[in-house]
Amino acid sequence: MSALKLAARGFVIVALVAANVRHIASGEYGLAFLTGAAISVLWWLNAGLASEARKHPSSAVWYGLGAGLGTVMGMWIGS
Repeated sequence: MSALKLAARGFVIVALVAANVRHIASGEYGLAFLTGAAISVLWWLNAGLASEARKHPSSAVWYGLGAGLGTVMGMWIGS
């Protein structure tokens, strides 16, 4: 899997988690439900591909970079 795809996966999952935390804190039940469902579907799909990505030592770094950017994006989306 390419570095860009790994970063994108980390970005999307963590952005959704960060946004969901905001939705929960704001009492937005509908958005929290939808975001939580999306997180679960993506997490399930991601788990199946994790073993393939582990073959490359830099995979964790790229995923982590995407996750960091996703955190900031999720904060922005949820604000």
